[in-house]
Amino acid sequence: MRDVASQRTKRAVRAGLSVTAAAAALLTSVPGPALALPLAYQQPPPPNSASEALAQYEKLTGQAEQVNEDLLAAQTDLDKKKAALAQANQDLAAAKTAQDQAAADEEAFRGQVDDLTSASFQGARFNKLSALLTGSSADDFLERASALGILAADNEEALSKLTSAVNMAEDGRNKAADAQKRAADATAAAQALTDKVAKSRDDLNAQIEQVEEAYDELSGADKDSLMGDSDNSVYLGPAGLGGGAAEAAMSQRGKMYVWGAEGPDTYDCSGLTLWAYRQVGISLPHSSRAQYGYGKSVAYGEWKAGDLLFYGSSAGSIHHVAMYVGDGMLVHASQSGTPVKTGAAPDGGGGDYLGAKRIVG
Repeated sequence: MRDVASQRTKRAVRAGLSVTAAAAALLTSVPGPALALPLAYQQPPPPNSASEALAQYEKLTGQAEQVNEDLLAAQTDLDKKKAALAQANQDLAAAKTAQDQAAADEEAFRGQVDDLTSASFQGARFNKLSALLTGSSADDFLERASALGILAADNEEALSKLTSAVNMAEDGRNKAADAQKRAADATAAAQALTDKVAKSRDDLNAQIEQVEEAYDELSGADKDSLMGDSDNSVYLGPAGLGGGAAEAAMSQRGKMYVWGAEGPDTYDCSGLTLWAYRQVGISLPHSSRAQYGYGKSVAYGEWKAGDLLFYGSSAGSIHHVAMYVGDGMLVHASQSGTPVKTGAAPDGGGGDYLGAKRIVG
């Protein structure tokens, strides 16, 4: 039985490597400047004992989890930047269309004023007015035209339309220029984040290799301890969406941890909470750091089923998220080699516990 669990765990680890690499490869087609990220960790020396091997393994999985969160956060940011780029390009197209229409209206009304004026004035007076119509701005034109007093009452409507068209054409040019700049900025931001995703993926793959090697060094007893005791007890969540999410998460107990996975067969920590809330119709990003930005803060010890518990020294360094299920217990996808399982909620609020968020209610 232990050998079966061991092989199952190793397959899950390798599957995580393949899934992560394949997904990240799709995001690396656009070049961009390199951004600072944690360097790959050096290969630690071989352990001298079983307990040392387990400690080394847990340290490596913790480091890999941190790099996995870097990758997920970068991917979440990239999705936002791509959406901003699409909106900027849409705004640019609309602004150019409006600019072209305003320019066409300006030309049409300018011709109309010319025609009306030529019917009323002849010779030098007409030529002088035509020159005025090519003034640098609508205000400049109006001031000079009014001063000369050469526009009859029946021309005023055409002149007003021309003035409006000139102003709209200028506004269209300004909006098009602004949309062009926003599109360029969004493109540059997306390119930079694409490079960051690629770098995070490389770091994670290096960490996964070290985790696999460390796992092979574990004793059978250590591998069994990672698997933990099987818990198939029935869990019925309390009424409400939070309780429904908790019940969904608890239904996944026993499924293995894989970096970057969000179900339905394997999970990482934020993938499990994402999947659980998706079952009750609520969307969350696949990143514990991004999930920390959702919901409202909950004071220590006032948790309800479905509340998310976050771990890290700060919002920017969150590396793990779990879900409270009641009675001082949580459920989470904790680390490679370990299935989704329950555990004790933070006691005393110390250690690595950062805070909790209530997504609904």
